[in-house]
Amino acid sequence: MLKPKKILITGANGLLGQKTTELFRHETPHEVILTDLQEKAFEPRGFDYFTMDITKKDEVKEAVKRCNPEIIINTAAYTNVDGCETDREKSWRVNVDAVKNFIIASRINSSKIIHISTDYIFDGRLGNYSETSKPNPLSYYGKSKLASENALITSGIDFTIVRTMIIYGTGKNLRPNFAVWLVNMLTEKNRVTIVDDQFGMPTMVDDLGWGLVKIVDLGKSGIYHICGNEYCSRYEFAVKLAEIFGLNENLIMPIKTGDLNQAAARPMNSGFILLKAETDLGIKPLNITEGLNLLKVQLGL
Repeated sequence: MLKPKKILITGANGLLGQKTTELFRHETPHEVILTDLQEKAFEPRGFDYFTMDITKKDEVKEAVKRCNPEIIINTAAYTNVDGCETDREKSWRVNVDAVKNFIIASRINSSKIIHISTDYIFDGRLGNYSETSKPNPLSYYGKSKLASENALITSGIDFTIVRTMIIYGTGKNLRPNFAVWLVNMLTEKNRVTIVDDQFGMPTMVDDLGWGLVKIVDLGKSGIYHICGNEYCSRYEFAVKLAEIFGLNENLIMPIKTGDLNQAAARPMNSGFILLKAETDLGIKPLNITEGLNLLKVQLGL
């Protein structure tokens, strides 16, 4: 019999926060408390919810002391890669200082931290990265996420770091992720340009959320790579999406990353080795066809 735990989920209004909340509600006996910077953007029935600015140390300490969670799942982050490059202060405040605030707060009542990180801690020159591969971030976003990882690793507290990439899926009142934006654009018969020289493993948010549930249920610590299990270019993903949704793939134009003049450099080959997560957690992430078919069902299309 699984012993229920008290869990605080940060970034609860986001795509991953909403999906993780949904999975804990339906699949586990755990008690979940939700927080985000803004008022709740969806209806988290049966859960306590409060607003909190994770960049304010005293606010975080007081909240963690009051809630007394056994586990903090930090899905909050500043993930605008070009925004992080141009507003480095905000990037560091949200992606690093906030994690340090949780570390300080966690020491008071010995909470474990489960933290979401990214493939952007790697330079993407080789791909096929394992949990022990050497990081070398190209962008300030990647550097901030690596700094948050290092803060946890050196903290002396119990932690799990989950690295992922290219998350897509559905939720309430969300800024459209890559897949949903693409469905909207192609449905409205708009032309889109998609890079064909950036490769990765697109991740259906349900898989990532389920991985977090398994980490909690099995009491796993350390670093895990969890993402979709199929490698492709952004352009190939877009064409497959058009095929599955019955949309016009001729509206999708390939373009090179260098032509976009983006503020931040991107890792071009971001494949992960998933063996550790599959073995330790017993999960089998969806491939692109499976993930997009699930998205189609969830969108009611």
